[in-house]
Amino acid sequence: MKSVLAYKEFYLMLLPGVVYYLVYKYFPMYGVVIAFKNYDMMEGILGSSWADPWYKHFQQFYESPYFTQLLTNTFLISIYKLLFGMAPPILLAILLNECRVRWFKTLVQTLSYMPHFLSWVIIYGILLMFLSQDSGIVNRWIVDAGSSAIPFLTSTEWFRSVLVGSEIWQNLGWGAIIYLAAIAGIDPTLYEAARVDGASRLRMVWHITLPGIRHVIVLLLILRLGHMLDAGFEQIYILYNVHVYPVADILDTWVFRTGLEQWNYSLASAVGLFKSVIGFILVYISNSLSKRWGEGIW
Repeated sequence: MKSVLAYKEFYLMLLPGVVYYLVYKYFPMYGVVIAFKNYDMMEGILGSSWADPWYKHFQQFYESPYFTQLLTNTFLISIYKLLFGMAPPILLAILLNECRVRWFKTLVQTLSYMPHFLSWVIIYGILLMFLSQDSGIVNRWIVDAGSSAIPFLTSTEWFRSVLVGSEIWQNLGWGAIIYLAAIAGIDPTLYEAARVDGASRLRMVWHITLPGIRHVIVLLLILRLGHMLDAGFEQIYILYNVHVYPVADILDTWVFRTGLEQWNYSLASAVGLFKSVIGFILVYISNSLSKRWGEGIW
């Protein structure tokens, strides 16, 4: 108790964050029971009857004809974003760190993280301006070069590439900020010793910078694996259309159409719980594997 009173200012500063997580993260977890009930808004959570059998809504989701397609699309889009989206922020952070022209470094950093603050509605407008089959700038160039216009936004062959590319563009600079902060924490004497030994800048990046930020890379990788079944609802819901459902329809968009629009909250909760369990398993497995390199988060 004395130690608490001695640092009471710090605990007061911590209090808003604790209250936020209690109110918005932990208390709502009680709503998970909706997944096991025939939820009726008029009856409420306590008054609604229990599902018979208890796994009724999970079974409804599993027996849906779209189950395999939804899981495949969700995992593929998430894996593509993970594979192609991890390296660019790291590369940008290293390039910015190695840049010795301060004004150019500031300009590039500012321009690169500005898209993070744009909503997907605005980004969709930008994509439409560039990739529209009829009036997009890119397709105009393609037509002028003698080829046929490409339906980037309505083609099942191109739509996933558009999703991944736009995601990378939006979060490139914002992700680089985290790695720049990690690079700033590396002991500068390591670079000085490397220079004395005659190491080139490329050697210092490979043997000092990358190992110095390895723990951050592993941490962000583990956190992203926990969201493998998210795949970006807002982005896909705004960008997709009926032509690309076979390759773009994911768990969240299906739940929104089938569960929330039809007021089937029990089904929506069941799918949400399913996603949470899979996410927990992925985080646990990835953390266990990363411990072999001494980089686990617990």
